[in-house]
Amino acid sequence: MPETIILDGPLTWRNIGAIANGAELQLSQAAWQRISNARDIVDALVERGIRGYGINTGVGALCDVIIDRDKQQALSRNILLSHSCGVGPALGQAPTRAIMAAQIANFAHGFSGIHPDTVKALLTLLNANILPVIPLGGSVGYLTHAAAIGTVLIGEGTAVFEGNVISGAEALKQAGLSTLTLQAKEGLSLVNGTPCATGLASLALSRLEGLLDWADVSAAMTYENLGSQSDPFAAEPLALRKSQGLQQVGKTLRHWLAGSELLAQSAGSRTQDPLSLRAVPQIHGAVRDAFVNAGVVVNQELESVTDNPVVTGSANNPLVHSQAHAVGAALGLAMDSLATAAAELAAVSERRIDRLVNPLVSGLPAFLAAEGGVFSGYMIIQYTAAALVAENRRLAAPASLDGGITSALQEDILTHATPAADKALSIVSNLQTVLAIELLAAAQAYDVQPKLAAKAVKTGQVYELIRTHIAAYHDDRPLNTDVATLSAVIGNTSVIEPERLP
Repeated sequence: MPETIILDGPLTWRNIGAIANGAELQLSQAAWQRISNARDIVDALVERGIRGYGINTGVGALCDVIIDRDKQQALSRNILLSHSCGVGPALGQAPTRAIMAAQIANFAHGFSGIHPDTVKALLTLLNANILPVIPLGGSVGYLTHAAAIGTVLIGEGTAVFEGNVISGAEALKQAGLSTLTLQAKEGLSLVNGTPCATGLASLALSRLEGLLDWADVSAAMTYENLGSQSDPFAAEPLALRKSQGLQQVGKTLRHWLAGSELLAQSAGSRTQDPLSLRAVPQIHGAVRDAFVNAGVVVNQELESVTDNPVVTGSANNPLVHSQAHAVGAALGLAMDSLATAAAELAAVSERRIDRLVNPLVSGLPAFLAAEGGVFSGYMIIQYTAAALVAENRRLAAPASLDGGITSALQEDILTHATPAADKALSIVSNLQTVLAIELLAAAQAYDVQPKLAAKAVKTGQVYELIRTHIAAYHDDRPLNTDVATLSAVIGNTSVIEPERLP
């Protein structure tokens, strides 16, 4: 049975990551009551004719156009259809689930005014894994992604169910739902806010978290094959640098390399090792610190109401507030930082891969091949890692500075939080592949290691894990299949590591 997450107060990015990967979501009675109370406020605003953006006015540059009550349902429907203009390939299952979960979490704060039946329909689709098709391209913020979800609720658009693309109407039928007729404000609520960016950001954090541990393991294995500095990750000197991430990485490296005869045999033969080996605590630790900081921002977003307008007060005293909570500037900056950090982690991994395969510096057979010339070994797979690192460098350009002017100058600054989160996901995917290459190269290096000494117990366990899935390489098969196999392993397998620092 899948895990069930109960939404009562705010969700966290780990909750969203779990839902993205298949956990079910349920709302507490208190959450449903908050949603219902907010809807009562919107109904009161409509009844009294109190002006509210997107309730009884147009949207964007049309915000001063008053919409008569008999046309407000049409406004909600039209907002979804006109905003559903994303282009290009569709998001995958996990990103789509993450966005839907973040949408529901935002509505559950009780300040959006969406109807409980609409939230129930969205929740039913999510838990039944009937997922709207969300085109990836064409969104400077959140509108087109969210509109693709909302159109399915009104029987339009398309969805994926059990691997097949079906119409929005068929999706509702499969879920046992009726086509919704949206009320005032619901169209705007469905496309507004930062849930698209927050959902994708949560998934990026979830995927990166496990890779941070694998990066430390791969670095430890490479260091064991190549390092020679005596006690390079000792606790006392590392404690002089104030970084929780650095301290955690140092502790982890000491754990993985404890008792290594390979390192003992070569210890002290160099005064200091190259930075890609020696600076693992400093670089990996800085990435961990950036990861923690990004997680704080994403959790703050999940704790926040992020659509516009918000409704407060009560049905007896309805209030509506137009503000800019839908602007995801903090998320854009956080995801740009996370993307750069993940790109740096891949970059230093690629430098270690190069040292493993380069006979000029490794002390190992050229390109880790059994016989030079006839066998190319890991020569060209290092090119692959270098290409992915170069792609990451291009992707790491800050999306939050892209700017842009839309809606006839009404929306004249854009912070691009959704594209920032999306490219962070792309960089994390490339990082996973680069780490798989380093782990394969490190395992191969043990096989051709000229030193007659034993590995550390812990790195030996990882070596055995790799070899249970992939045999030593002898130019006897396409190497990319090995990379894909191990990439899947590290994407789905947690590393057992020492207790995390508080």
